[in-house]
Amino acid sequence: MKVQPLTPVIGAEVSGLDLCNLSDGEFDDLKDTFTKHSVLFFRDQPTLAPDDQVAFAKRFGPLHTHPAAPTLAEQDEVFVIHAHKDSKVANGNGWHTDVSCDEEPPLATMLQLHLLPATGGDTLFASMYAAFETLSETMQNFLLTLQAHHESEHVYRGRYSDRGVEDADKVYPRALHPVVRTHPESKRRALYVNPSFTTRIEGLSRQESNALLGMLFQHQQRPEFQVRFNWSPNAIALWDNRCTHHFAMWDYWPEERKGHRVTIKGERPFLEAMNEALNEAPVLGNLRLSRQL
Repeated sequence: MKVQPLTPVIGAEVSGLDLCNLSDGEFDDLKDTFTKHSVLFFRDQPTLAPDDQVAFAKRFGPLHTHPAAPTLAEQDEVFVIHAHKDSKVANGNGWHTDVSCDEEPPLATMLQLHLLPATGGDTLFASMYAAFETLSETMQNFLLTLQAHHESEHVYRGRYSDRGVEDADKVYPRALHPVVRTHPESKRRALYVNPSFTTRIEGLSRQESNALLGMLFQHQQRPEFQVRFNWSPNAIALWDNRCTHHFAMWDYWPEERKGHRVTIKGERPFLEAMNEALNEAPVLGNLRLSRQL
């Protein structure tokens, strides 16, 4: 396995592995690399059959079922990502972490794109470790006391009607999560609010909540926290929803973009006390010297 970090904060390209035939040792090394870099990219894989993509994802744990999106008829664990000239929306076109409105949001998402536009269609990923760790200590301590509401009605209702999804009687999920969550493997803290699903802060007035969320959303999108991935045919991205946001650019209309996505089930977000030494953000380097709001 060869690992090439793409930024000091987030993202790495991995090569030299056959994802369909990993030994236990190779998988353990890959999982450690995933925890370290938050999002991994693979360019040297063949087109994965749905069964193979599902089998690899299940090595991380049980798979997550999306509450709204269309799936393959023969493999309902595979979410079909597809945008073309007649699409009303393009999946992922807006900063978010996947399905944070669920009581147990996804651990990770694996996407392979098979059909690409001639140009465009990049995906941006941002580190929510960096977003939390570059806030002032006063703001960090305040956020540690808060919870936020995550809702999906405004996102999912009618979203996939052009792809045959009928949802008139469906109740879409909502949840209350800590504003800052502890990553169960790295033990680092990540900011866990996002512009797509987070609607308000529990215990604050609407005015206070809107002001705080607006500031946090803007802060989360600082370029220093990001890596941008330019897709190639059959490239794969594997990202950690517990500590990243992503944004899929829809700058290629009317061209087409298509692939298969599989999502791994996660745990209920939690916040636990941590040793101060673990909160020193070892990978952030000079970002710790450039805090700003």
